[in-house]
Amino acid sequence: MNCFIFALQSREAMELEEEHVSRTEEKLACYHCGQAVEEEHHIHDKKDFCCLGCKTVYEILQENDLCGYYDLEKSPGIQLKSRDFEGKFDFLDNSQLKAPLLDFASPTLEKIRLYLPAVHCSSCIWLLENLARLKDGILSSRVNFLKKTLHLDYNPQEVSLKELAELLTTIGYEPEFSLEKTERKVEKKESQSLVLRIGVAGFAFGNIMLLSFPEYFGFEGLADENIKVFISYLNLLLALPVAFYCSTPYYTSAYKALKKGFINIDFPIVLGIAALFLRSAYEVISQTGAGYFDSLAGLLFFLLVGRWFQSRTYESMSFERDYKSYFPIAVNKQVADQVIPTGIKDLVPGDCIFIRSGELIPADSRLLEGDARIDYSFVSGELEPVKCSPGELIYAGGRQRGGQLRLEVVKPVSQSYLTGLWNASDNEQGTDRDALIQKISKHFTFIVLVIAFGSLAYWLWVDSNKALNAFSAVLIVACPCALSMATPFTLGNTMRVFGRLGFFLKNAAVVERIAKIDTLVFDKTGTITHSEKTTIHFDGEALSPTERQWINDLTVQSTHPLSRHIAKHLNLGKGIAPKDLSYEEVPGKGIIAHFKSHQVLIGSASFLQEHGLSFPEVKATLATTSEVWIAIDKEVKGRFQIKAAFRDQMRETLARLAESHHLHLISGDTDAQQAELAPLFPANTQMLFRQHPGDKEAFIKKLQDSNASVAMIGDGLNDGIALRKANVGIAVSDDISAFAPASDAILDGRAMPLLPGIIRFSSYARKIIIAAFTISFLYNIVGLAFAVTGNLTPIFAAILMPLSSITVVSFSSLSILLKAKWSGLWVNKA
Repeated sequence: MNCFIFALQSREAMELEEEHVSRTEEKLACYHCGQAVEEEHHIHDKKDFCCLGCKTVYEILQENDLCGYYDLEKSPGIQLKSRDFEGKFDFLDNSQLKAPLLDFASPTLEKIRLYLPAVHCSSCIWLLENLARLKDGILSSRVNFLKKTLHLDYNPQEVSLKELAELLTTIGYEPEFSLEKTERKVEKKESQSLVLRIGVAGFAFGNIMLLSFPEYFGFEGLADENIKVFISYLNLLLALPVAFYCSTPYYTSAYKALKKGFINIDFPIVLGIAALFLRSAYEVISQTGAGYFDSLAGLLFFLLVGRWFQSRTYESMSFERDYKSYFPIAVNKQVADQVIPTGIKDLVPGDCIFIRSGELIPADSRLLEGDARIDYSFVSGELEPVKCSPGELIYAGGRQRGGQLRLEVVKPVSQSYLTGLWNASDNEQGTDRDALIQKISKHFTFIVLVIAFGSLAYWLWVDSNKALNAFSAVLIVACPCALSMATPFTLGNTMRVFGRLGFFLKNAAVVERIAKIDTLVFDKTGTITHSEKTTIHFDGEALSPTERQWINDLTVQSTHPLSRHIAKHLNLGKGIAPKDLSYEEVPGKGIIAHFKSHQVLIGSASFLQEHGLSFPEVKATLATTSEVWIAIDKEVKGRFQIKAAFRDQMRETLARLAESHHLHLISGDTDAQQAELAPLFPANTQMLFRQHPGDKEAFIKKLQDSNASVAMIGDGLNDGIALRKANVGIAVSDDISAFAPASDAILDGRAMPLLPGIIRFSSYARKIIIAAFTISFLYNIVGLAFAVTGNLTPIFAAILMPLSSITVVSFSSLSILLKAKWSGLWVNKA
């Protein structure tokens, strides 16, 4: 029995040894990174690993049920033979060194963008976007594959930035920490790579054509046979970098699309390149012909030139789509003992600025003085205001909900978090448009493939010499590049026209939404009425100089149009808030403040009534006015009656809009001006007064429920909720000092008469897109008609393809600019 057991054990040992020898002879590959197992060999879960680091990563993923990482790609990991990073990220525990790296920070939320050069495949994206399953405290993680960046949101109370950096390094994605803009470096490298590919393709194209001159002119019979063979192989050698280097962007694009389950616009190009190269290589090696290497090199050269043209045009357009061009925000800046309005483009670190209640912080700044209660709902979604103490950093994008603040700018606007947020928003808006193009391209490409293979089959049966030409020409000439360029170039030029008029859009997608609008809802104060042209009268008991100063100090901090009128009327100060002031502004209602032991209320009658004050109904002594009531220490002192003049050409503007849209008026003020407003609007226009912000939102929703596409046009302050709810929110401003992130567009008050033309121009832009699509389809139909005959050479098709893109881009751009000039909407800038 013992002999039998010994024999059985010996046999098992021999089998294990044979299995090990067999696996060694197969040159084992690491299950994690794919590297050959040589110096070290670790086995876990019946899998081979080249080092302890790779084995450790697998164990981490296995423990957290994340081994789906290996299902997306074979051996997707990064080799981790060196894991000695102890102490490397200690600097991240220093708050002063960490702060410049963060995009946003609060006690419970920090946001950061990390550059991860090791990201290389779909498995990387999947794993990095599932980091929350590896570490508690990670709230969300999003990958930008093209820029190799990871956007991390995490709770600093549960996990530190140092721990996150060590975690990423442990699993093979060590972040690069740098204050420089790594994105621009990546973009620059991509641009240089494209130019290099064009150079290589052009060099090969020129030399192959030079070597092929005898064949072009029928002199090949005069050359020695050995020379002909030598030239053919030399052409093959020159074509290798064209086929395997210059074509890489198209291979990569087509491969990624196929992995995601669809065929994109680059797939037929890849088939054409492969057909040309393989057929040409076969003819040279078999000595049955000279091949089509000149066509291949020429094809790639013209394709890459077209891609370069597209990228350069996008870059020139992005100059006009700079954040500061969209939103010319101004703030009050302290210069010596004066406070002067300054555009945010002129702010530099070290400047001292003042932010009033309701205003947005335009640049990352440090709090010097004031009761800071910052609403970061636009940035982080957190509704509860964050209280900040002097010395703390306040991030761009926050809105002050307390009294006036004195801040020191620490970052230029171009480097602040708000800029990145709007850029990200712009990219998100472009996603739907790109998806539409991909849907069109998918069906388009399927039809092209059917035509290409049908032409190949036909000519193989009729005349095999034309088969390859027909097949390749169809694939090349029918590339829908022009189709994909029609929309962005048309909308981009439309935004350029609007920007010159003083109409600034959040992103290009807003143009299309404006074109679909059928209902316009107007606010009154600061929208229908002019924010500067007013008449003011105080009705009540005389105010003491101290009381007048208190009212001045409160209203000068508010961004509401009525508060600005009162402050301008009193004209008692430069806007620097007293240190003993406690201040709170309730949107759409009023202001409650305390000067030491004295309480001051400023606002609507209903606002004062909410605080237990009562007073008899009184008639306006100034016809058709808005009213702002004043109460000091529980005693109603009186009211400011404010009559605002209507904007210039308002009657004509509304009449033109009423020709094609339904109009409504909704206001938080009293109905004192209804008699004057009625003649401005069409008969039976619905007018609602004494409406709070929530009422305005409900009204917008009611219209949308009746299938109306609604644009809300307001002052961007108390109308924030309604602006966000509407299909298009347009904030009207005369000084643009109160930027409204809820809006889709900002309209300079002086450009209000141009609003009907702007809306009609948006509809025209949609027609231009349709026309550009039609041109692209017609081009492809004509090109395919010639290609299927077999008489259109691939190189000529490659020349026609970028020409079609240039045609569509030129048509859309010129059409928009000429229409703008004919319509009187083109404004020349100095």
